[in-house]
Amino acid sequence: MSNSTPGALSGVTVLDLTWVLAGPYASMVLADLGADVIKVERPPYGDVGRSTAPYVGHESAYFFSVNRGKKSICLDLKTEAGRDLFLRLAEKADVVMENFTPGTTERLGIGYGALKERNPRLIYSATSGFGQTGPDRERPALDVIVQGMGGIMSITGEPDGPPIRPGVSQGDITAGLFTAIGVLAALQERERSGEGQMLDVSMLDCQIALLENAFARYSATGETPKALGTRHPVTTPFQAFPTADGWIVIALSWGVENQWELFCDRIGKHELIGNPRFETPGLRTKHHAELEPVLIDGLRTKTTAEWLSEFDAIGLPCGPLNDIPHAAEQPQVVAREMLVDVEHPSGVSLRIANSPLRLSRTPGGVKGPPPILGADTDDVLRRLIGLSDEEIGRLRADEVVFGPLPGPVERILEYERTLENREAEESAGS
Repeated sequence: MSNSTPGALSGVTVLDLTWVLAGPYASMVLADLGADVIKVERPPYGDVGRSTAPYVGHESAYFFSVNRGKKSICLDLKTEAGRDLFLRLAEKADVVMENFTPGTTERLGIGYGALKERNPRLIYSATSGFGQTGPDRERPALDVIVQGMGGIMSITGEPDGPPIRPGVSQGDITAGLFTAIGVLAALQERERSGEGQMLDVSMLDCQIALLENAFARYSATGETPKALGTRHPVTTPFQAFPTADGWIVIALSWGVENQWELFCDRIGKHELIGNPRFETPGLRTKHHAELEPVLIDGLRTKTTAEWLSEFDAIGLPCGPLNDIPHAAEQPQVVAREMLVDVEHPSGVSLRIANSPLRLSRTPGGVKGPPPILGADTDDVLRRLIGLSDEEIGRLRADEVVFGPLPGPVERILEYERTLENREAEESAGS
């Protein structure tokens, strides 16, 4: 399934130099909104994400999930002819995106300064671990590095437990979302000024921005925020609780009349009602160690489904704690078409997360499968800069442009089979 309706960004051309996750996630958001996103990939293997497990057939599910709906050209930017081709393409583009270590595109001769001279309306987006300025600007960084440095791992996990990495690559994904927001803002501003600009997004900056409440609380109180499991730092109850057959997540709202009393009545803990130690969210948080065992005792008496039915009847905010398969099967997720089946040209199909953006006239959504490496090289060169078949043929002969090319997964699987066969032969001979 793919959404062929023209999106809100229809007519916007993006040259996408990004790789792995933070940058591709940002350009995926733009592609879902209708932009013509053209991945510019290196020969012979393309984006490193193409080789990341798990695999569906000879395709990477990882690459599949964040590169849907894009095109691919394969271009050797280390050659003079390849660099000149990219500069010509940039003249026709609205946006260029990259997530290299700062200085990389300058060394290749395709940095913002060079591109701006040719296209003053260009939006140039640079996403990196630490940004274009500061003492750490040239340090390499991956998701877990900035999560650790930014503080989020110190407040994730159980009290007095080791630091825990959240279950998603939110260091990358948060940077990708901020990058997409920045590109959209720059495109909007260009409508007024007629000028492009450079966007500098740091993954570490995004982690600091994401923890706005933790830094505000530290500034206000001087107390170092700690890991609290599923709890909220300033209101109670606001966490996951065990039930007779699983878990339920409960979050009492601020300022809702009688909600605490109704909750206590339903779970059979009437002695809590009117107790001055538990009258407000702040007092319940202060005395949480005393209160939590009592709430657990009450909630263990029924199943998750039974509690959901009872709490829904009184308007208490609650929900089941799902694993991934159960999250996928929820009627609400199905009704909103948040998981869609996408078929790859190779014949494999994968169910992936849809765009959550619902615009009434120009809806976002998956526009198609991820591209085969270099599959769109000839079409893009003809369409954007008017190269003839003869010119493209010469560039191919000179190994400046390539495609379509086989992805790296087949080579990886063959190499792994060779190693396994060698190990088996050595074991048999010993």
